[in-house]
Parts: sequence; structure tokens; C-alpha cells
Amino acid sequence: MSSTNPLGTALITGASSGIGAVYADRLARRGHDLVLVARNGERLQALAARITAQTGRRTEVLVADLTKPQDQQRIAERLQSDDGIGVLVNNAGFNVAAPIVDSSPDRLDEMIQLNVVALTRLARAVAPRLVKRGLGAIINISSIAAVAPALLNGAYGGTKAYVLNFTEALQHEIGAKGVRVQAVLPGATRTDFWALAGLPVEHLPSEIVMSAEDMVDASLVAFDQGEVVTIPALPDLAVWQSFEAARAALGPFLSSRKPAARLTTTAQTRSP
Repeated sequence: MSSTNPLGTALITGASSGIGAVYADRLARRGHDLVLVARNGERLQALAARITAQTGRRTEVLVADLTKPQDQQRIAERLQSDDGIGVLVNNAGFNVAAPIVDSSPDRLDEMIQLNVVALTRLARAVAPRLVKRGLGAIINISSIAAVAPALLNGAYGGTKAYVLNFTEALQHEIGAKGVRVQAVLPGATRTDFWALAGLPVEHLPSEIVMSAEDMVDASLVAFDQGEVVTIPALPDLAVWQSFEAARAALGPFLSSRKPAARLTTTAQTRSP
């Protein structure tokens, strides 16, 4: 049994399989007790039993459907009240594979509830308590679709762009107060995610598909190194830093009393 991690218990959403289940295994081996959250209670119980047997860590199961506001609130209340929980891994999420115009509006609403609303509510629930104690971590699972929105369903890319922006804003607000914040942007990862979206992972080129184990291991190395935004497949961090620098360069030009001259000139040219 590993020694207890000073950050405390980790609560992981979407923990019954894939990325969430790997995070559960890895964080237990790092000395965290666990609270595992997902809809599939049978899978959660099997995972919890295996992790406890292999690591000796205490593992609790909470069955919840985080597309439902009442279940979001139930897990949020646990995060607010349980002083032992020091790590939140916001992993639960799904994609609607069809183009936006061919997608069910109800299914898009469910995706937004899970990928955006639940993630925000849970992070907001735990953040004040972590700030108060000056110690903790929030890991939000985004996607490369956050910066490449044409790759998948556009609404999905929009939800993951929200996760990225929300995480960077959260880091700005609480990162200097002892709380570690990280957005993880996986590329194609070998999980049930693809089959549930109607696009089996076997249909993707094998050279772009990473195992969930490698993805999580790389992301935890990046977490240890202090990265706020992690793209596990990115070989040169300078590429991301250049992307961020280009965005920062827009800063002085985002708001002004008058329109840019290029647009004023165009308007005058087009006037009768």
C-alpha cells in the first residue's frame, strides 16, 4: 500500500471505463483514496474492488447520471462538504458524431449538460474549499477539438473549447492560491468514446490513436511538471506556447471606442 497523498481523496467522474478508469488506477497508485462517479454501478463496483485489492486504497462508488441536474447537485454537495476530497478529475463527457444539422437537439442538450454544465458546477463546488485550505487540484478533460473545431461535431468542439477556456480562467483566478489546475486535450484515444458516438475507433488510422493508459500517464507527468494545458501527443511545448502568444498579441486590439480603420474604410467605400 502506498503512503497517503497529501492532496487527499480524488473524485473522478466518468470513472467506469476508459480514461476515467485509468485515472482511478493511477491516482490510487499515487496514494489517493478514491470516489468514483459514473452511471454504470456494476462497472464501478468491479473497478473499485480491483483497485482496492491491488493498491489497498479506500474506494467509494457513487452512481450518478451527470446529465441530470439533480445528480449534478448531489455530487456538487459532496464536493462542497467533504474536506477529505482534494482532487477533482472532471472526465465525464461524450460526443455526438453526426454534423450539427443532422443531430438530435435533445442529444445535443444532454452533451452540453454533461460536458459543460456538470463540469462547471462540480469545479465551482470544490474550488472555494480548496482555495480555503490552500491545497488541491482540478483536472478538466477537454479535447484537441477545442483548438480544431472542424474535426468532430461542432457543438462537441464548442463544449471542449469551453472546457479549455474555463480551465485557463480558473487557473488565473485560483492558481496562485495553492490549487493546481490542468486542462488535458487528448487526441484520438482508444476508449468506448468512439463506439458510443457511432464511430468505432477501429475506423481511425492506427498511427493517430493513443492508448488510454499512455494518455493518462503522459498527462500526469505534465501535471507534475506544472503544465496548465496539456496535449499528450504534442512533441514540442514551444508550439503551444507560440499559439498562446499569438492569442495574447490580440489583447490590445480586442476592445476600442471606435471600429478598426479597416472596417470604417470598407463601410465608407460601400456607401452609395
